[in-house]
Amino acid sequence: MYKHRIYITLFIVMLAAGCRMGRDYSRPQVVLPQQFGNTAPSDTSIAGMNWKQFFTDTTLQRLIEHSLQSNYDQQLAIKRIEEAQAYVKQAKVNWLPSLQAQIAASTNTPSKNSLNGLSLENFLGSRHIEDYSANVGLSWEIDVWGKLRRQREVTTAGYLQSYEAARTVQTALVANIANSYYNLLMLDEQLVIAHKNLLLSDTIVNMIQLQKQAGLVTELAVQQATAQRQNTALLVPQLEQQVAIQENSLSILLGDLPGRIVRTTQLQNTSVWQELPTGLPADLLSKRPDVREREMALVAANAQVGVAEASMYPSLNITATGGLNAFKASKWFILPASLFGTAAGAIAQPLFQRRQLKTQKEVANIQRDAAVISFRQSVLNAVGEVSNALIKLDKLKEQHEVAEARTHTLQTAISNAEMLFKSGMADYLEVITAQGNSLQASITLADIQRQQLSAMLELYRSLGGGWK
Repeated sequence: MYKHRIYITLFIVMLAAGCRMGRDYSRPQVVLPQQFGNTAPSDTSIAGMNWKQFFTDTTLQRLIEHSLQSNYDQQLAIKRIEEAQAYVKQAKVNWLPSLQAQIAASTNTPSKNSLNGLSLENFLGSRHIEDYSANVGLSWEIDVWGKLRRQREVTTAGYLQSYEAARTVQTALVANIANSYYNLLMLDEQLVIAHKNLLLSDTIVNMIQLQKQAGLVTELAVQQATAQRQNTALLVPQLEQQVAIQENSLSILLGDLPGRIVRTTQLQNTSVWQELPTGLPADLLSKRPDVREREMALVAANAQVGVAEASMYPSLNITATGGLNAFKASKWFILPASLFGTAAGAIAQPLFQRRQLKTQKEVANIQRDAAVISFRQSVLNAVGEVSNALIKLDKLKEQHEVAEARTHTLQTAISNAEMLFKSGMADYLEVITAQGNSLQASITLADIQRQQLSAMLELYRSLGGGWK
């Protein structure tokens, strides 16, 4: 009969242990378009490419690889992963009982006139009493309502969230390194343009001075040409300053002290990919690390609701203590006379805790709802970023065609203006204006080329590329 009761009790405990508070996670519905803008749906996406495949420039590859090892934000993200991993290891064994060993010795001599003193003297013939104990205590909370399992879910989701956060840091770092590198190439190109125009300005000033000596123009013409040359000369140190600052910024991203960045290519040798497949919008849910990070936060918040609900139900605790106990040191380790053991089971039901448990449950539900909103918002932002990048690529391509044609036209205009000026068919203002317009057109063209590269990079990042 006794064994039957034990089996029944164990069956009830196991049946109750199958209960789990809260609901299992299921991804909330999100609104996604069938395709990105006017792009045709495809099964492939540049987001699936390793960054070494996407960036073919060996110098840029070297910079990115170095930054992934030395950048401090990246190092901090890795440490957060290691911290979360330590909590996961702890959560994996939270269902096991806790054990505590204790060795204690005490001596007590009560007052002769106290009740304890009189009792001891009558019972033992002495008021002095000693107690020696060595024991091991066990405490085990049975996971009746699934609270411990939900806590493991919270911890595991937190670890995955830190993992996705590290991926988010890497995608941002890769994008920032590439953008800084493209800015440097643009500034290099603009600096070359400025130097070429400075030489051209010297030629124009000399030409107009010869015209003045011949009495064909006035000193005003020389002054205007000289002022135009000075404007171009002013552009050179300004660009050199921007180059140095950009190099310092890139060095800091690399985790290095500010310094020079060695580069061996030019802006015109770096082109935008002709084919940039975007895949399906639904791929953002699995490829965008920041979206995955928000979803893991939602998983943790959902499990936390189960923890809060389980805390409102009775908890079953089993305790046991066993060891050696004696009132004299000489008899402490005499076996089996000094052996003792106790075991107990308790069911504790919270009754009144100043509304703390109910508040915890309400807050957990609110936080889960907020996590759902945050997740949906991240998906919406991701779709918007991809759409914006596609629009930029399309319109910048048109701008580049116009800017390239404009630059060619104005460069031709300079040659024509010089010939017409020498033959007396154009005045000096036309020459100066043509040279100024050509300079600005070349500077603008370099900037548009850089914007195209940045838009390509933004599309890669917004689709979820850069963490592989």
